[in-house]
Amino acid sequence: MANIQSLDPTASPLAYYGWELRRQREAHGLKQGQLGEIIFCTGSLIGQIETTKKVPTRDFSERVDAALGTDGLFSRLIGLVLRSQLPNWFQPYAEMEAKATYISTYQAQLIYGLLQTEEYARAVLATGMPDDLEGLLAARMERQRILEREQPPLAWVILDEAVLHRPIGGREVMRRQLEHLLKFTGHRWQQVQVLPNSTGEHASLAGSFTVMRFEDDPDVVYTEDLISGHVTANPETVREAALRYARLQATALSVEDSAALITRVMEERYGDRSQPEERTVA
Repeated sequence: MANIQSLDPTASPLAYYGWELRRQREAHGLKQGQLGEIIFCTGSLIGQIETTKKVPTRDFSERVDAALGTDGLFSRLIGLVLRSQLPNWFQPYAEMEAKATYISTYQAQLIYGLLQTEEYARAVLATGMPDDLEGLLAARMERQRILEREQPPLAWVILDEAVLHRPIGGREVMRRQLEHLLKFTGHRWQQVQVLPNSTGEHASLAGSFTVMRFEDDPDVVYTEDLISGHVTANPETVREAALRYARLQATALSVEDSAALITRVMEERYGDRSQPEERTVA
């Protein structure tokens, strides 16, 4: 096992978290196993987090704060730690997403990340065969905390109907995912519309995109290719994206009709448990 004292606490948020965890634990005169008993985990897990072998969770951080009386220190650190687990190319987007006051997105392949259930997100992330699936999953779930704020961003999501029919994770996972989408029907801050297959050609056949607006910064457009993401604040691109999004909204089903379609797909496609379970193959 690596020596935590050899870690540079300035090397990364995860290294600082591990370094600070050991410092606080030792200051309280506790061994790893003793702290583990207090917060209901193993001493081995404590050691793995202290040596950056494991990424901590928010629940773990809150329990450490309560056990050591650290006044929310680890609960504050965990946001930085989890964001640092995102791919380098994605981190700037995540930072902007957290600051946005208005998010409008069209998704042609998958449920929008902020609206994914943990099971669905796990299945999606696993297709990339990451070295640390749990770290990536925790980071994605952490992103969703912006929707729990007292004043969250206004998020308007348009999903291609094909997204509803693609059985990511299997029937049960998809049923729960579509049930989750229905929770946003009539929501004050988040809305979901579906672009039906009957539309045919539409304003964004080129693929998914996201437009973000901010309190004091210029609007930006975000797109992804196979291996990276691209952000631009070019006024012409932003204007074109806004126009395309307006056309998509005009073509998509209303929020109420979208909910009815989601319900129908959920019941007809994912409600029959007598058929063999379908699963995606990475």
